[in-house]
Amino acid sequence: MKSYPIRTLVAEASRAAREAGALMRKNLRQTKRINEATQHDIKLELDVRCQRLIEKILHKALPEASILGEEGSSGHSHAPLRWVIDPIDGTVNFTYGIPHACVSIALQCLSDEAKKPTDLSYQDGFQTVLGVIYDPFTDELWSATEDGPALLNGKKIEVASRSKLAEAVVALGFAKHRHTLDRMLPVFQQLIHRVRKIRITGSAALSFAYVATGRFDAYVETGVRLWDIAAGGLILQRAGGTFWRRAVDSEQTYEIVVSAPQLQRTLHRMNATTKP
Repeated sequence: MKSYPIRTLVAEASRAAREAGALMRKNLRQTKRINEATQHDIKLELDVRCQRLIEKILHKALPEASILGEEGSSGHSHAPLRWVIDPIDGTVNFTYGIPHACVSIALQCLSDEAKKPTDLSYQDGFQTVLGVIYDPFTDELWSATEDGPALLNGKKIEVASRSKLAEAVVALGFAKHRHTLDRMLPVFQQLIHRVRKIRITGSAALSFAYVATGRFDAYVETGVRLWDIAAGGLILQRAGGTFWRRAVDSEQTYEIVVSAPQLQRTLHRMNATTKP
């Protein structure tokens, strides 16, 4: 990865995120065209349009990289570089006019080092080397590279220093399937009486970004997809946070516990005791 102009790629990923974000801002109060809807999830025509816009910019910046996105994949499936894109993370929020959604873009690399089990590598041996998250409704852009600090609008950020669970604000996610909903209810019941507040915000990537910025102390979910966590995971780790994850199937779906390091052991233990 060292042979690639990482600063240029961060700039291009940021530009792509901002351009997709501009489309989101423009359409927040508009009637949305729904391509598919289930009980707990919505797919929009604008999801597809935003991903195509992002792909066009990223392909020009790095033609040899493949694309893995929530709205489809392209390029050579065995390419050692891939962009991982969630064009609108928090689609249900966005559909209902709730201004809490974002664009998430990660660049991942497969190398000999990435194939070794580390806390950075994912299920298939890729690891994130660049991450960008953009909230178009607050104009906040988080970014990180594998060997640089985590940044919010260009300024360094760090996870919170709070060490007591009783003082923590913890984000939970319930995903969209019956088994993930059932799996998270005991976690909610355990935490609700032990933390300061629980937050269920509807955007996995922003929950990562908020932990990285010290706004939240932790985030727990089961059943999140790679494009929900690839960018946020790197940003969180470069901000000093811990990111435990476990693949739960072969479709790039993960169970996660994300936090400042001083809370990780307690949260992981609590999460483990709720398993059926």
